[in-house]
Amino acid sequence: MTDFPRWLYVNYVKPRLGGLYPPDSELPIPPMESLQDADLELLCERAVEFYAGRAFLLGLRTGAGLYASQGSLGSTQPSI
Repeated sequence: MTDFPRWLYVNYVKPRLGGLYPPDSELPIPPMESLQDADLELLCERAVEFYAGRAFLLGLRTGAGLYASQGSLGSTQPSI
């Protein structure tokens, strides 16, 4: 399971982030490609990869927790 967040980032998150803004649009933050230091750029890329994977796993745990808590209430039918 430790390789899954990395795979998810490389194959899903990173391509989505790359196409998020059109090339001529004004970006809210400067792109990482504009960093002058190659070591800093690598550290930023690793940080984004790490936190993207952790956010995905947190979403899975939250969803599993919500599903489990619905089962403990008795009824799975939504109330109106």
